[in-house]
Amino acid sequence: MRTHEIKERRAGLVADMRGILAKAEGEKRNLSGDEQAKFDGLKTQIQDLEAQEARAAFLEEQERRSVGASHSAEHRSAADLEGRVSILNILQAGLEGRALSGAEAEYAAETERRTGRKAQGIFVPMSAFERRVNTTTTGNDLVPTDHRGDQYINPLRNALMARRLGVRVLSGLRGNVTMPKHGTGLSVGWVAENGNLGDSDMGFDPVTLAPKHAGGITEMSRQLIQQSSPDIEQLIRDDLAFALAKAIDSALILGGGANEPVGVLSTVGIQTANLATLSWANINVMLQKAELENAPVASWLTHPKAKTKLATTLKSAGIAGYLLEGGRMADLPLYSTNQVPEKAGAPATGRVILGDWSQVMLGIWSEVDILVNPFDSTAYARGGVKVRAMATVDTAVRHPKAFVVADDLAL
Repeated sequence: MRTHEIKERRAGLVADMRGILAKAEGEKRNLSGDEQAKFDGLKTQIQDLEAQEARAAFLEEQERRSVGASHSAEHRSAADLEGRVSILNILQAGLEGRALSGAEAEYAAETERRTGRKAQGIFVPMSAFERRVNTTTTGNDLVPTDHRGDQYINPLRNALMARRLGVRVLSGLRGNVTMPKHGTGLSVGWVAENGNLGDSDMGFDPVTLAPKHAGGITEMSRQLIQQSSPDIEQLIRDDLAFALAKAIDSALILGGGANEPVGVLSTVGIQTANLATLSWANINVMLQKAELENAPVASWLTHPKAKTKLATTLKSAGIAGYLLEGGRMADLPLYSTNQVPEKAGAPATGRVILGDWSQVMLGIWSEVDILVNPFDSTAYARGGVKVRAMATVDTAVRHPKAFVVADDLAL
């Protein structure tokens, strides 16, 4: 029997014993000879079940262990496993030339099994992108006599917005991905009695995702990696994760460059609008365009300069009320980040994006792949190590008309 079956049976015997005692107590008497014998018999059975439970639990534990580290993730949530992975442990193992152990080895083995590919370095969770932590570039800054890690001064960085706005993430991909998409459908018309109906065929316009590679190389001091402080773990995680996250976030918004995924602004078929004449009427025209395409737009996204322009422009001359008030425009939230590029020109103009970001897909073939190189000649000379981080992803827009973009806002 399995442990849960033994526990259920034991609970039933305990209930029977309580029933015997309750009956005697209700009649205000001691147990009779037969009742005492039955009670003792139940007690013996429970003691036997407890021994069976201990043996069954031991066997089940050995079965779980025999599956091996590559399958152990099946016995715990992915979030729990990812949360126990330490990037600092991975870097220290690479620096010291030793094999990984613990959660880091378990996660790497499980990812290789799931994706069917072996990492050039070591796999770490893509969820590291979502962690907001501090960063630094020199180990000496982290080990003063009286170090206050909680007071470390963060660098000023672009706000990463695209994934926060609801992009759909498809992880664990292997081959290229093609998703069928409805193109044209059945046409219906009215005809006279005995008239012929016109033929119409359903058409499909597939959306595809194919691997694109992003990565970067940085140098870290030997001292920084050797420190075991949890604060330094956070600093290293952020330094590596932010660099890749920024590249992917930019690709989701713009993209379209050499070897890059195609982002929203580079997608053929998105709707365009005109804000060269900035007015409440033209803002509502953008909303109208989305509504005519049945696109459930959820938010605005723009550059900080464009945000300022919107927040300082009246809806109508001489009447109180600005286009952007309280972080909302036309009753939809507006977000801004330097990740939305200005449109080049003389002068440059701002972009305003209205859309439904759940229509954007981010496909992930490779989790973050980290490789430590302590033998690079330049880094070796000063005791440092080179660290390379790479990820393999692609993006696609399911319905381009779910986005309306104006790129002519005067700044």
